Amino acid sequence: MFLLSIFVHQRVIFSMTSDLESEILALRDKKLTPKQIARKLGLKVSQVNSVIKASAEKTAIARAETGELAPVAQCLVNTNCAERLLEAQAIDEHDVGGLGMVLVARTTGYKRFVVCTYMVDYWCLGLKNTMGEKKLNDTKYQQFLNMAYRGFPDGYQEIALEQAQAIVYGAIDYAAELGFKPHKDFQKTKNHLGSWNGQPKLTFGRQGKPYFIEGPYDNGTQIMQTLRKNVGEGNFDYLIGLG
Repeated sequence: MFLLSIFVHQRVIFSMTSDLESEILALRDKKLTPKQIARKLGLKVSQVNSVIKASAEKTAIARAETGELAPVAQCLVNTNCAERLLEAQAIDEHDVGGLGMVLVARTTGYKRFVVCTYMVDYWCLGLKNTMGEKKLNDTKYQQFLNMAYRGFPDGYQEIALEQAQAIVYGAIDYAAELGFKPHKDFQKTKNHLGSWNGQPKLTFGRQGKPYFIEGPYDNGTQIMQTLRKNVGEGNFDYLIGLG
């Protein structure tokens, strides 16, 4: 009886790898959860998770070997930035924002992500900061989201990759016209963002002009000199000396 039990157990494992794997993956492609797949096929959730994880890791290794970017899991931006740039909502008289936090997460395996963030000043300075690539599991990823957007009381929302690219690359291009370069670490996170096809086109600046708001790490004197040189006195607005 003991030998028969081992034999049956071996047959179940063989059946999982040879007969059910493709069906599990096909159902996963249809966005079914591991629990739903397990119930549908009469399997344990752990068995389904094992197949999904092995497939994801195999795909990730193959992509890494060819240099192909991992698929996008999620792109986010703070809501205020989305309303101003993507929805072209008018600003109000109390609006002194101009900052956007773009986050791009790519899938590198089962419940595993690689993440980069891009802090943009879409009224003047372009890409002010960028971080990554951070490798996170699903729990750490949720914690990272809360940390990344804790300074944005308006919250955040999901956007398309093309919109994320338009915000970051568009802000960089706008700032370049004013005489400003993107953050020095952009070369480290640029590939993660992917190539932008130039669409959609967004409008930067505040009410048709650059608007510089001095932050705690900005060299206000140098930035003002750059704006006067490249834009001209009276052709930009500013708010300085808040520190």
